[in-house]
Amino acid sequence: VQLQASGGGLVQAGGSLRLSCDVSGGDLDRYVMGWFRQSPGREHEIVARISWDRGVTLYAKFVKDRFTISRDNAKNTMYLRMNNLEPEDTAVYYCAASRTPSAYFVGQYEYWGQGTQVTVSS
Repeated sequence: VQLQASGGGLVQAGGSLRLSCDVSGGDLDRYVMGWFRQSPGREHEIVARISWDRGVTLYAKFVKDRFTISRDNAKNTMYLRMNNLEPEDTAVYYCAASRTPSAYFVGQYEYWGQGTQVTVSS
């Protein structure tokens, strides 16, 4: 499975961004897809995940209903819509894929995209 993340950028606090992750290779119905982020000095942390076949979602608590994860089966693309961004959301965002059902931890994701930088100014 190959993943290509895009859509990051610089935005003011309160603004919005939509990240995209183009996915290729493999039977995607067998995968759980996730968005992770890493800010300087911190470990990777999960932002949200979605099961490709049924679209079941899970969000980290810090998302606070601001973000929405989705996928477009026809385009083999996963999205992360981020609204009401805060400076604390500044990080490199990664998309990842796992064959483990309900995968949550970084080590459970076998395939990773290259990351896209999100910077939120105050």
